Amino acid sequence: MYSVLGTYECKLDAKGRFMFPVQFKNQMGEELEHGFVVKRSIFKKCLELFPKEQWHAETAMVGKLNMFIKKNADFVTKFMAGVKAVELDSTGRLLIPKDLLRYGVITKEIVLTSVVNRIEIWDKNLYEAAVDYNPDDFAGLAEDVMGGLEME
Repeated sequence: MYSVLGTYECKLDAKGRFMFPVQFKNQMGEELEHGFVVKRSIFKKCLELFPKEQWHAETAMVGKLNMFIKKNADFVTKFMAGVKAVELDSTGRLLIPKDLLRYGVITKEIVLTSVVNRIEIWDKNLYEAAVDYNPDDFAGLAEDVMGGLEME
């Protein structure tokens, strides 16, 4: 499974491009040559950036759905909404398409943060609001989500 680690702040230029963090480049190695897929997040007001190989694994799961079931067809339509293939330019910049910038309410300052097998792209203000939490609330969430797992 693909994985990167880190959270980095970047600035968009007037065309919607940003310098892809060298720390991510170093972790990704040859994966960079294959490009990325960027899409709307399902649960959050941000974008998700997948290396192409990880995107293929993601769509393989979605491809198993029976498209003759309306709920499945509706999900796939929404899941694929705005999906774009993107790649680093010769100077190491990545262009975020305008429609996705609008969806993510992304302005000048952005945050890129690793989330297991993808990188989320946030408007800096929305990211700060999303990660500002009460420690007691997070402790309860952690217990609900992780408490039932068998640890090896």
